[in-house]
Amino acid sequence: MSRPAPLPFHLPLPDIAPWRTGNTGVEGVWHFDSGRPGRAVMLSALIHGNEVCGAWALQGLLEAGVRPDVGSLTLAFCNLAAFDRFSLPNTDAARFVEEDLNRQWSAERMAGGESLERRRAAELRPFVERADWLLDLHSMHEPSAPLLLTGVQPRNLQLARALRAPEHIVIDAGHKDGVRMRDFGRFGLPDGQAGDVRSLLIECGFHGDLSSRAVAQDMSLRFLQESGCVGAGTLAEKLPGWRLPDAPRQWALTVDGAAVARSERFAFVGDFTGLEVFEKAGTVIGHHDGPGEGDAVVTPYDDCVLVMPSVRQAREGVTVVRFARRAALA
Repeated sequence: MSRPAPLPFHLPLPDIAPWRTGNTGVEGVWHFDSGRPGRAVMLSALIHGNEVCGAWALQGLLEAGVRPDVGSLTLAFCNLAAFDRFSLPNTDAARFVEEDLNRQWSAERMAGGESLERRRAAELRPFVERADWLLDLHSMHEPSAPLLLTGVQPRNLQLARALRAPEHIVIDAGHKDGVRMRDFGRFGLPDGQAGDVRSLLIECGFHGDLSSRAVAQDMSLRFLQESGCVGAGTLAEKLPGWRLPDAPRQWALTVDGAAVARSERFAFVGDFTGLEVFEKAGTVIGHHDGPGEGDAVVTPYDDCVLVMPSVRQAREGVTVVRFARRAALA
């Protein structure tokens, strides 16, 4: 089975060369301490090397000289080796080098160090463990509206609502093939045990859309302001034009199922990009062995919403779509 044709990639690569060294002794990681009590805030980008919108946001923060008023601020360009593989038109090849970096966040995998990504996760681990609030900046395989992923802890949904953007908030438990950074360590603890810890992952839109950069910038500004790390006046002065309008409303999409590919032959019955709503349970949306071939995949309940459907990375064990129930947030 051939992969889908590459989509047009309009977002240029950021020039992060001046910022690759960092100031921490770990390549690509910058840390600034205000010397005053406050939250330890971390923004991360390039967990996947072809998701460059977040790198644009971090570059903008560094170029503008944004520094914490209280607490500390860490900015991390994560998978630089994958970023260095970026080339048109096959941008999917730059997602990772050996393994998906956003599935390696368990102590066992990092201790093993069997891949470049596991070793890189181990390098980044001290900064992630230090952080109280984490915003992980991502983009998507297909054109779609931005999605803010909260995990299953109510405290993160509360923060998502306080940010007032984007429109769609995904409540999910992660992936079967490994732990995400936003779920690692203290971030995965239930409410009542985690204290002031918060973590969000923003999917800013399609990798190559110019709008993904605007969303990454907007969400970075909102997150820094809500954390109290940097004051609203400072952000408005240093980052003019970054704030977008608030979402007119917000929806909670609670993920309670998924389709996992058995091989690279998985195929959808339509050109789904996400947020499609199927009225009836049992609607066929794909097949495991190619178009019309093998076992069918069906919607598990009425009014089922598709979350991030894509076959661009399809292979055995990879989630190709998640199923969600939708509810409006007051």
